[in-house]
Amino acid sequence: MNQPAETAENQNAVPTESEYELNLTRLVDQCPDKLYRCWTEPELVVQWFTPAPWKTVACENDLRVGGATRITMKSPEGQQFPNEGVFLALEPGRRIVVTDAFVAGWKPSAKPFMVSEITFTPEGDKTRYTARARHWTKEDCDSHREMGFHSGWNKALDQLLEVAAKL
Repeated sequence: MNQPAETAENQNAVPTESEYELNLTRLVDQCPDKLYRCWTEPELVVQWFTPAPWKTVACENDLRVGGATRITMKSPEGQQFPNEGVFLALEPGRRIVVTDAFVAGWKPSAKPFMVSEITFTPEGDKTRYTARARHWTKEDCDSHREMGFHSGWNKALDQLLEVAAKL
């Protein structure tokens, strides 16, 4: 994947999608620190992470590079879907990068699916919220798109904003 280098000219540009990447970017009325808290504090994550009518029923985060994250989602039918990964980057109030390619202890996972990068960029009194999902294969990216990436991640962001507004 040939991506342009981060420069002062393009780092605030709206990200473009490729055959391996899906993106969501919105200018929101919340400060970066509150958004970061909603992504990293387990008691907040469970309130918004999964788009309704799904629920997030558990979250554990070891907030350090290489630290494990475990989030369990529950379908409306009651089926649970555990998701494990590790943090690749944590910049409080600015950026989170996590992957499911590894689980705790840097052990390779059975089936890597994506690397997620979430950024919170101040723009005046608002924040440019950007979520990037970079997939290992075009097929995984297509599958994620068909699962409803854009509608689901937008709905989850709306839920995140409701939680952040209460902080």
